Amino acid sequence: MKKPGWITWLFAGIGVALLVGALALALSTRRFIASADRSTGTVVELIQVRDKDDGSVTYKPVVEYTSKRGQRITFTSSFSSNPPSYSVGESVDVLYAPDEPNDARIDGFGSLWLGPLILSLIGAVFAAIGLAIVLTSRARQKRSEWLMAYGDAVQTEFQAVERNTSLKVNGRSPWRISSQWLNPETSQLHIFHSDNLWFDPAPYVKTKQLTVLLDPKDPKRYHMDISFLPKLAD
Repeated sequence: MKKPGWITWLFAGIGVALLVGALALALSTRRFIASADRSTGTVVELIQVRDKDDGSVTYKPVVEYTSKRGQRITFTSSFSSNPPSYSVGESVDVLYAPDEPNDARIDGFGSLWLGPLILSLIGAVFAAIGLAIVLTSRARQKRSEWLMAYGDAVQTEFQAVERNTSLKVNGRSPWRISSQWLNPETSQLHIFHSDNLWFDPAPYVKTKQLTVLLDPKDPKRYHMDISFLPKLAD
């Protein structure tokens, strides 16, 4: 069975890194809120932001407020949306660093927590994809090893080499070998498939009989012995 490749580990690594980044950003935001001074500001402008890829437009509010020291500060929020979350002339609560009044944010969910939330969601997706592939591969490997050691071996009749069109990676579907076996005790016909293969095994199938290892308690759990095939180079 082919082990998870570097791309799988890359997905998992990127996911974990993004989750760590989201946690760090959330903790930084929490520290900022705990130490920030508060004021009331006014939205004085909405800046149009156009996405370079799809041309979509969002709007960032520009806010003016007065610090405790009497400084009149204008800042642009990092949060943008469409439709705009704020309107010109609207009063908003402002949080700012006491020693750096230009380091200010609107006291709202989008301005404070949207960044960590987006990072955590993207990270969770990447990590879930990578880890799911790794865990599934390991579970299949353990099942195959158990069946090879304790399964009931039956000789099945080779049927075909086919594409597993239910799976696509980069637009390609893997190959698999199919065989069948008539259970003499139940007269039921069983169809078996090998593990997915990323090369065409047809030239290497030289026999009409293929060994399949069955779970004695559950014939739906099986492993086709394809150890006669060459190993695909990394």
